[in-house]
Amino acid sequence: MLFPRDTDSYRVRQTLDHPVVDTDGHMLEFAPALNDYVRKLFGPEMAGAVEKALQKNRARYYGRTDDERRARRLYRPPFWVAPTKNSLDRATAMLPKLMAERLETFGIDYGIIYPTIGFTYPEIIYEDELRRAACRAHNTMVADLFEGVGERLTPAAAISCHTPAEAIAEIEHCVKTLGYKVIMLSQIVRRPVEAVAHLDEEVRRQAQWFDALALDSIHDYDPLWAKCRELGVAVTAHGQSQGIGLRRSYTNYMFNQTGQFAEAGQMFARALFFGGVTRRFPDLNFAFLEGGVTFGVTLYVELFERWKKRNRSNIEQYDPALLDVSLMNEMFDRYGGSMLKGRLAAALQGDALTATALKRESQEDPNRLDDFAAAGISTEREVCDRFVPRFFYGCEADDPHVTLAFRPEWYPFKPRFNAMLGSDIGHWDVPDMTHVLAEAHELVEDGLITADDFRDFTFGNAVRLHGEMNPGFFEGTVVERAANDYLKKNQAAHRAA
Repeated sequence: MLFPRDTDSYRVRQTLDHPVVDTDGHMLEFAPALNDYVRKLFGPEMAGAVEKALQKNRARYYGRTDDERRARRLYRPPFWVAPTKNSLDRATAMLPKLMAERLETFGIDYGIIYPTIGFTYPEIIYEDELRRAACRAHNTMVADLFEGVGERLTPAAAISCHTPAEAIAEIEHCVKTLGYKVIMLSQIVRRPVEAVAHLDEEVRRQAQWFDALALDSIHDYDPLWAKCRELGVAVTAHGQSQGIGLRRSYTNYMFNQTGQFAEAGQMFARALFFGGVTRRFPDLNFAFLEGGVTFGVTLYVELFERWKKRNRSNIEQYDPALLDVSLMNEMFDRYGGSMLKGRLAAALQGDALTATALKRESQEDPNRLDDFAAAGISTEREVCDRFVPRFFYGCEADDPHVTLAFRPEWYPFKPRFNAMLGSDIGHWDVPDMTHVLAEAHELVEDGLITADDFRDFTFGNAVRLHGEMNPGFFEGTVVERAANDYLKKNQAAHRAA
């Protein structure tokens, strides 16, 4: 056998009574082949424009001195992102047929593979035609590249979400024409601030806002969610937050990268919840990849506590009209000392800052007091129901916080969170592809999770994410029978509950 099975991960797999599904491996695209597809589909002029756009992005940083980078706040982009010392792993990430042949030695039965260069195409901001062409060419190339390995692997299509129509058109083409079963949405769209949209590109890049598609967007994305439900595809989001907000170091890539997927996932999850998407589409599954489950657990607890204190009934307790001014004046006089004695009464009588602030707060629109209105939350239980069941979290093998997903006794209404193994093979996070499953299994060996938890982590939750949307998702794969059995048992248990 060309690739011996004597790996620690293969040995771990032999001890399990269930398959292992990797929900987030990565391929490394061969750039010249991508250029060929752009040229074949859209002509040499478009191919040159796409290549120029990518070079321009790199030149924006690497073509300048440190002083220029600092002056423009150009964040340091990713570098050295793929294996090189382990050249076999590098080739594996580039060649799906090789990956499929080696997958068993990784202890993985079936893998869902996401792009790398494909991350950048949906983020081409200002050239709409170029962005659409680049995504179409990328998805066509990847579909061809993965032909013949469907038993073991399936790729994810790169979907730009600058408008719902753009996303829907590409998803329909990918699912109906190219045969994709998985889509990767760019769930954070960078948009120029309207007030400066007419200025040059440098200004627009410095004055961006970030559209999370589900709250305060300039478009209605409900048709997109409806199309995903119609086509039977889960919404898997793998957006980045490097270079935005607090991630703009011009010298340190790790500063920009650490925690970025969790931050992007949390923004999308908040928007889906507060924007009411999980209320309007209660049967649509969403996955936030590579960010771990910690942000989901923390966000759930925070939402629960905030709703208890600021729901439509309780928010009235903060109405400035309820302020007992006499009592406040008495307390200021008694305990304010020489600095504050008598000051409150004087401020409230004039047009001072205190009076202005109270007046402004008292003018809130009564129809916009309930921030949970779109989410449709009227009971504590609904906070759980609108947040937990349909959210799935990709977690890397070395993440000890996976245990948080399987401690329901710690959380209101005792939910289990849908954590899934996402290997990230193909990127620098994984210096040895054959060690991923063994590293993940240390959670069981160290007593942090049970064997049943591990089954859900490495198999069951992945099956639910995609199989609940598309019952035929695993047909023709090596895990078909096990996946179908799991879905039937899970559905029966759900009905019994």
